[in-house]
Amino acid sequence: MSLPAQSSAVDDSMEHLPREFAAIMRPELPSLVHEIGVDVIRAFPEYAQLLNGPNAGSIRLGVERSLTAFVDRIADPTSSTAARDEILRTFGRVEAYEGRDIETLQGAYRLGARVALRRAKSVGRRYDLSPTLLLTFADTLFTYVDELAALSREGYTEALARVGSAADVHRRRLLHLLLAGTPLTHSTIGELCEQGGWPLPGNVTLVALRDPVPDHVAAGLAPDVLADLGAPQPHLLLPGPFTAERRASLEVVAAAAPLVVGLTVPTAQAADSLRWARQLQQLIDDGAVPDAPYTDCAGHLLTLWLLSDPALVSELTTRELAPLDKATGTRRTRLVETLHAWLTTRGTAEQIGDTLGVHAQTVRYRMRNLMSHFGVQLEDPTHRFAIEAGLRALQLLGRGKE
Repeated sequence: MSLPAQSSAVDDSMEHLPREFAAIMRPELPSLVHEIGVDVIRAFPEYAQLLNGPNAGSIRLGVERSLTAFVDRIADPTSSTAARDEILRTFGRVEAYEGRDIETLQGAYRLGARVALRRAKSVGRRYDLSPTLLLTFADTLFTYVDELAALSREGYTEALARVGSAADVHRRRLLHLLLAGTPLTHSTIGELCEQGGWPLPGNVTLVALRDPVPDHVAAGLAPDVLADLGAPQPHLLLPGPFTAERRASLEVVAAAAPLVVGLTVPTAQAADSLRWARQLQQLIDDGAVPDAPYTDCAGHLLTLWLLSDPALVSELTTRELAPLDKATGTRRTRLVETLHAWLTTRGTAEQIGDTLGVHAQTVRYRMRNLMSHFGVQLEDPTHRFAIEAGLRALQLLGRGKE
């Protein structure tokens, strides 16, 4: 859905801004996003849970895209805003699901514009920009905010028709509080459990969904499941472990949107379960883990650990394999694969040869080479473990690039 009136007003105003102004403002965006977040939380405490909860990354991305789209349109008024538009509509849907008035969100937009204008004035003093230019920028900025507000109102209006009962709203708020790490003894937790008819469990399992779930599918969820299916990254909270019965009850959901199941954890640690599920979801998207309707974190703990920081694993492996730096090309590749086979199997030369498809004598020759390169390092359990972990991680990362 387009917004021709608002877009036209913004574009007309941007015609009076020099294209060079975009280049001046662009480096300010990362710190400006942070500053807006701080000021919004200070003025609207109800947003603290969202900006510190499981959807914080998506929300910050939305703010960043909104600001970037503004600067892009200064540089090129014909640039597309399709991705930004959908994010802004999603913000409006979230407000409806959370039971807030849309004016709260629009007040946050206006505050963000004031913070951006304050930054522009500071930049103006640094670059000695004219007062006329800054006035034009201010007019353009607030017209742009009206465009953002209109997009969010679209999403808000659309979501109101399917926001559910008051109990549904209470349960979504409860889910967000649990994922924000709110103490379970907090009075609001108790009140929302009572209002939503949801007894607080001792442990929970979080489930991350890749795609939004159609309304008719969501309606089939078990009554004790807490769900936020209108979030940019939909997710579920299941009381207790992920049993065979739970799996069967989510068959229809999995058919509509593949599920990644987090670990069962104490309820106070619910955010960890969702964080691990989303990390595994990203590894699936990267190709390091095969895709499936159900993917369970419990079956991929080593992969999650090894690939939790790929850059660090790469640095570790580079350091541990430094003795092979003088071996290049095919020779290095063969030594590394032999070393990997020896570390993972600890088998005989014959067994390693079978694994690699080479003669046992070739394995012995390569192992003598490895021993001459590494010396006592291969006798040290700590070094052996570090090398094996690094090689396993690189193997997983390589799978995602195939």
